[in-house]
Amino acid sequence: MRFHHLDLNLLVALDALLTDQSITRAAERLHLSQSAMSGALARLREHFHDELLAQVGRKMVPTALGESLRTSVRNVLLQIQSTIEQRSAFDPDTSERRFSLMSSDYVTATIMTDVVRRTSQLAPGVTFELLTQDDSAVESLDRGDIDFVVLPRDHALADHPSLELLNERYACVVSSDHHDLGESLSFDDYLRMGHVIVRAGRTRIPAFDEWFLSRFGFARRIEVVTTSFSAVPPFLVGTQRIAMMPERLARHYAALLPLKLLPPPIDIPPLTEVLQWHRVQDKDPAIIWLRELIGEVAAAPV
Repeated sequence: MRFHHLDLNLLVALDALLTDQSITRAAERLHLSQSAMSGALARLREHFHDELLAQVGRKMVPTALGESLRTSVRNVLLQIQSTIEQRSAFDPDTSERRFSLMSSDYVTATIMTDVVRRTSQLAPGVTFELLTQDDSAVESLDRGDIDFVVLPRDHALADHPSLELLNERYACVVSSDHHDLGESLSFDDYLRMGHVIVRAGRTRIPAFDEWFLSRFGFARRIEVVTTSFSAVPPFLVGTQRIAMMPERLARHYAALLPLKLLPPPIDIPPLTEVLQWHRVQDKDPAIIWLRELIGEVAAAPV
């Protein structure tokens, strides 16, 4: 299909090229040959009278025009996708919609397991792709590559709607046979113990408790570093170590493993998690249905 003398299929190629900044990776993304993608780039250059992507050393970088087209092209494609998928209603009984959601392992374990279970009863044809939150979460939502993302409120995108899901407290977690601790914990004891901490993603983003303590100049003896909260509990069982975890997840694992929870010895602000979806999907009946269900599960008593 052509629009103003431009084959609209070329917009899909342009979006992939501006995203990956590589003919090879863009071709792989769209399941095309390199020669086909090179041909698409040549036609795009002819249409826009601009290189769009220029070779600089081993890399391809967008020209000024290419950079200016990146967001608008992506928004056009998302609007087209939203229009094509638009339905007047969502029927859970018959829908075969596939939802993609990116969240931390903490949210997956404590909320999404129940969401998926309830969905199997309410909408048996619906399927999920659950992705582990990483450094690309915000970009993935903004590009429309995923339907939802759950992330801390401070990291939410102002351009997209959101729903507050959790206002979560923290708990200290130790092995249930820890011989030096009673039912409370002093701050001095907390600092002197060996700690298991979480640093996530390729850039090793520290969890909130590490950021909070380092902000006020407190140092702990870190014995184990993991990439997710779900990996923490096994490093506590049968040891003298301690970890600070979101309370909902801590209670989940304390019901499965010989662990006990203690209140933190300092007042740490709660973790507020929000659910976000792309603005072009705000009126999508299926998106509305699922975000309401996720909200209900998150609000249920633990």
